[in-house]
Amino acid sequence: MTIEHVLAVVPVSDLERGDAWYEALFGRPADNRPMPTLVEWQVTGAGWVQVTVDADRAGSGLLNLAVDDLAATRDELAMRGVDTAEVQPVSKGVELSATSDPDGNAITLIGTFRVEY
Repeated sequence: MTIEHVLAVVPVSDLERGDAWYEALFGRPADNRPMPTLVEWQVTGAGWVQVTVDADRAGSGLLNLAVDDLAATRDELAMRGVDTAEVQPVSKGVELSATSDPDGNAITLIGTFRVEY
């Protein structure tokens, strides 16, 4: 088996509201709208975030996004109306800052992410 893409799925209760919020998070409109209940952003070469209507699961999603510069990302998001929590140092230089979408899905921004520790 060869995995060619990874797709993280975030459940929301209202696609229009979710689409607008994730557009602010990613700083651009969705890359693809493959069906009426799904929008998606390509966030890395082979990584996608899909936002889909699933009222029963809305608010239970967890999405971690490793960013190149956590402070700059937080500033950029603030300018787009996305509030983030204060930076929390965790371990070995890694830092986290949390936010959530309108349904309460948890998005954690990770600074100084490393593949190996």
